[in-house]
Amino acid sequence: MTRLLPGILAMAAIVLASNILVQFLWGDFLTLGAFTYPLAFLVTDVMNRVYGAGVARRVVLAGFVTGVACSLIGTQISGEFGPLVTWRIALASGLAFLVAQLADVAIFDRLRGGAWWRAPLTSTLVGSALDTALFFTVAFSGALSFIEPANDVAWANAAVPLLGMGPALPLWVSLGMADWGVKLALALIALVPFRLIVRRMLPRAV
Repeated sequence: MTRLLPGILAMAAIVLASNILVQFLWGDFLTLGAFTYPLAFLVTDVMNRVYGAGVARRVVLAGFVTGVACSLIGTQISGEFGPLVTWRIALASGLAFLVAQLADVAIFDRLRGGAWWRAPLTSTLVGSALDTALFFTVAFSGALSFIEPANDVAWANAAVPLLGMGPALPLWVSLGMADWGVKLALALIALVPFRLIVRRMLPRAV
């Protein structure tokens, strides 16, 4: 349990912070949560490198439980336009987190024998792509309106120029692309703290 606790606390804090910050916009296509959530991959990768895939999966499960709890609370709090979290967004968030993080763990474990940066970078890039694609598609695509018919997602399907300058596509596509761009940038930046944290922890790992 001693090995798990730092990872569980870090993952829970990131998930909690992201669920709060996602309520605040930064520009036209990003929320503040986009800058905190990718750190979940850093936590998963550090735990995977130091303690192995089994421990990393248990940390992911703790993050999933925290996320579900936050989503359930959010569905009971009403904002200006209804519940802060709809059931459809709660489903999208939980599904995307679990699939993306478990894929990250599996890919990292497969590549752990290569160069130190290969496993964290590759697993985070793939996991981030899965997370973004699953969340925004399940949460906002008009084709999946049957998931929660009472939830009006017409605003997310309004045609706008991609990222304000490209071809006209549903707004949720621009939201997803912006989110993915931040995750890609942070995947590269996170290599620095990953290296430093692992160097500090690995000699004491058991």
